Amino acid sequence: MTEVKIKDRKIYLSPVLDMFNGEIISYTISYRPDLEMAMKMLDKAFKKTDIPEGLILHSDQGWHYQHLRYQKALKDRNIVQSMSRKGNCLDNAMMENFFGLLKNELLYLQEWDSVEQFSKELVKYIRYYNNDRIKLRLNGKSPVQYRALFQSKSAS
Repeated sequence: MTEVKIKDRKIYLSPVLDMFNGEIISYTISYRPDLEMAMKMLDKAFKKTDIPEGLILHSDQGWHYQHLRYQKALKDRNIVQSMSRKGNCLDNAMMENFFGLLKNELLYLQEWDSVEQFSKELVKYIRYYNNDRIKLRLNGKSPVQYRALFQSKSAS
């Protein structure tokens, strides 16, 4: 989860990032970093993808991810929960990298009039990040293109 401050207001982004291709599978945006935000993010992820055997979901040690309701939602789907060591952001490097890109490529590029304006652009940015922004480690493909290529090769 990351916090963004626009004017004197804050919003929070809670995404699920697939380490296979770096795609943002689901996310929620909220004015409060509460448990409902984290649960909604999980529900959206569960509806969007099949859950493969042995799936591991990694997060930092935020209180949301330590909550019994959150942990039960993972356990009910046989998802293994992994958490970063306390105070070690390198354990969550892929997500921290995404947050850095988001802030450098969107947040810091202009003066935002409102949290609502930024939120609308954030949705567009995530769509761009998943569908159009290429990555060298994905052989010059976007996350969505890379997954499609992998799935087509797996099917043949």
